[in-house]
Amino acid sequence: MKLISEQSVHINASIPKKDVNRKMPVFYNPRMVSNRNISILLVNSIENKEMNLAFPLTGSGVRPLRFLKELKQGKINHLFVNDRKETFEKTFKENLKINKIPKKNISIFNEDASLFLLNRIMDKKKPSGYCGYFDYIDLDPFGTPNPFLNAATARISRKGIIAITATDTAALSGTYPQVTRRKYWAKTRKNYMMHELGLRILIRKVQLQGAQFDKALTPVLAYHKDHYFRIYFRSENGKKKCDAILDQHKFMLYNPKTLDFETSKSNTKEGYDSIGPLWVGNLKDQKLVERMLQNNTFEKETKFLTKLKEEKEICGFYDYHVIAKKYKIPLAKKELLLKKLNASITHFSPMGFKTNKKIDEIIKIL
Repeated sequence: MKLISEQSVHINASIPKKDVNRKMPVFYNPRMVSNRNISILLVNSIENKEMNLAFPLTGSGVRPLRFLKELKQGKINHLFVNDRKETFEKTFKENLKINKIPKKNISIFNEDASLFLLNRIMDKKKPSGYCGYFDYIDLDPFGTPNPFLNAATARISRKGIIAITATDTAALSGTYPQVTRRKYWAKTRKNYMMHELGLRILIRKVQLQGAQFDKALTPVLAYHKDHYFRIYFRSENGKKKCDAILDQHKFMLYNPKTLDFETSKSNTKEGYDSIGPLWVGNLKDQKLVERMLQNNTFEKETKFLTKLKEEKEICGFYDYHVIAKKYKIPLAKKELLLKKLNASITHFSPMGFKTNKKIDEIIKIL
């Protein structure tokens, strides 16, 4: 254990020397700094105030500590932290002292993550302004978020935000197709679009969990970065809203010979691979991303957020290198390519671009 600094906070934690695993004691993960930066930016950029925030898998505690120090005044009503590790409560209290944060409006638990979320509604003594449902739930597990989705969707409040991280990218991106089918109820293939397709498969899975409680979960920001997927859902109540969400669950049909693709309610087309079902709707709230850029105090996040802002809302993309290799076309300047195709860059691939044009027209222009 040693004293570690991240932005406004300091914590006593260990940094793993090898790849992390779920059996390790509480540790600090420096690779997720960007993930935490963006979560703070997003919460500071939404209209929600006086929120009850829940961290079922708190780990080292660096994220909730940063929320306490870096969220705008009036954002937090009460903060609930939880972790099953035996030393968690003691460590978190020590880190509160290190950062000179009072224990007021903070509740600390040492329970199973799902039970923590579900049981708070039965607490005889509840904090002022809290009814048993949470306005913000942050799921940041090791691997898949699957075990916690049911409890999180059940306990999110109306207009609340569920933030979900998934690090089992291999299962979602086609490396283990059987795992994708078993855990995420979808079929996938490994190709150059695998990270976008994996993200959209994950979104659908979470939305199905919410629909059973008549909660429509709309992504306000969803992306792939480094070794993880990250999605923020806005929850709204209503059967019709849920039906509208489910109407945007379709299949991606991809032709590996021509590189043509399309979305469809049907899962069959001769010569095409069928991938999904998956979410074919928007991956972001454009105005929210623009506000995040305006409010941004993290210089390292500017380039990535700008890329997200400029990315067209189209399901699927083309990869310049893949097209050039398949059709034996010499490479042109990327800026000229984007202009000619009325295309945008995509954060899913350095050589990827999104355009409404079909492959035949793209080849002709190239």
